[in-house]
Amino acid sequence: MRISYCLSLLLAAGAVHGADLAIARGLQPAQLAVVVNDAEPNSVEVGEYYRQAHAIPVANIVHVNIPNRPRKLSASQFAQLKEHIDAQLTPGIQAVLMVWSAPYAVECNAITSAYTLGYDAAQCAKTCGAGKASTYFNSDASQPFTQLGMRLSMLLPIDFVEEAKAVVDRGTASGFSVPSATAYYLNTSDGARNSRAAFFPPAGVVRQRKLTIKNLKANVLEGAQDIMVYQTGMAKVDKLETLRFLPGALADHLTSFGGDLQGTAQMSSQRWLEAGATASYGTVSEPCNYWQKFPNSTVLLRRYLSGMTALEAYWGSVSWPAQGLFIGDPLAAPYATFRR
Repeated sequence: MRISYCLSLLLAAGAVHGADLAIARGLQPAQLAVVVNDAEPNSVEVGEYYRQAHAIPVANIVHVNIPNRPRKLSASQFAQLKEHIDAQLTPGIQAVLMVWSAPYAVECNAITSAYTLGYDAAQCAKTCGAGKASTYFNSDASQPFTQLGMRLSMLLPIDFVEEAKAVVDRGTASGFSVPSATAYYLNTSDGARNSRAAFFPPAGVVRQRKLTIKNLKANVLEGAQDIMVYQTGMAKVDKLETLRFLPGALADHLTSFGGDLQGTAQMSSQRWLEAGATASYGTVSEPCNYWQKFPNSTVLLRRYLSGMTALEAYWGSVSWPAQGLFIGDPLAAPYATFRR
């Protein structure tokens, strides 16, 4: 994708100049299945909390049993898990939320991508190689399973019940009103992790959405109190404790192992949720710095501002998502009031 084309996606929607944005219908609660791990009490408790918070039908709760909280599943173990999940779903289910902290990987694949797209063994043969293109990238499909045969998926970490419930609370609160907010894009000095900076949307104001877009040449954001989007490229992001994320905020950092939630080599994407974001993204294995393996900032913002949920916005912004883990509240949608 050429840079000029990427930027034009947002400009054509009138995001900076104030014209009407395209309107998205958005994923509905009745179309989401919530998968709980009966072997883990936190999963059962948070899963029920999520169901009630978003008014999801009881019939949409899916039960599995995964003992011992493994970080990674083998391809054969995952195939059995997926078969068990799918057997409990009705055709109208368009997306799935896995309510646990681990497992989060299937070999070198993220569990969310393996579930949605199928396990990609070729990517594991060469994790730094190009990935397979997702047909959902920048797609307008409102029913991904019905239209494309893809059930989008996200994982909600539940290491600490109260923190997980706080993510859910922010997800539900995101639909109450449209706040004045800012999207921050940091062009950092880390050249290897700055590969998507060319795709940052242009600075300006999206008046109809009360959103300001800021592009900063900096390694850290400090003290901001109005964050709806924060994207950067660093192995570890400092000063998170000084920030205030608004309900529904999206935040991620381009680095190799953000999706390794329980790893220590780099900052886990889970730190974003702990800091107050509502959804995030990271890769579970070494992807090298292809921008296609990370959220395209312009596409992500355009989709979110159109009224799509966090799940739809994030999934539709990643071109090669095999190694990418999507985490948070999938139904967060602060701009849903603009849906028809």
